Amino acid sequence: MIDKDYEKIILGIDPGTNLMGYGVLGCNGNHMEMLSLGVITLKKYKDHGLKLKRIFERCLALIDSYHPDEMALEAPFFGKNVQSMLKLGRAQGVAMAAALYRDIPIFEYAPRRIKQSITGKGAADKIQVAKTLQNILKFDEIPKDLDATDGLAVAVCHFFTDSGPAELKDAKKSKASQKTSSEGGWSSFVKNNPGRVK
Repeated sequence: MIDKDYEKIILGIDPGTNLMGYGVLGCNGNHMEMLSLGVITLKKYKDHGLKLKRIFERCLALIDSYHPDEMALEAPFFGKNVQSMLKLGRAQGVAMAAALYRDIPIFEYAPRRIKQSITGKGAADKIQVAKTLQNILKFDEIPKDLDATDGLAVAVCHFFTDSGPAELKDAKKSKASQKTSSEGGWSSFVKNNPGRVK
């Protein structure tokens, strides 16, 4: 249970059918604090329907434990394997359904946009994302399963987009500023706002 008041709590989800990563952020103004991160392990379930049931149950349990104000999810990327895409889309849909069942707003972000907002590079790999998050949020160890930090990355991306760096807010107002802000990510935020980073 959360024993500290936050202006907003964000639950980030990295959908998957074998491992689903999640991260929970507590937010106050321009400050964010990692409350939890981990993975929902689904490999032991052979039946796809059972996996979806487990995703729904675990997402509801996370929601009931942390009472997030918003859920942010990574949108499925387009791949060559249609069956994998279909299964991943179902997993994302079930996580969304859990949030909607508790009247929690949902937000989607493309994988490239998430990486860009965290590292400044849309093509960053999982370990680059994890190390950057460790630096930002000051947690001790990078988890073994990087799907956990991927879930956390979605929550941080949403924080930056919704209530974080001013340049990301301004990006919504004009196409010209959108290109500039998306190229900066975290490094741009630090450079332009040295007094806001602790």
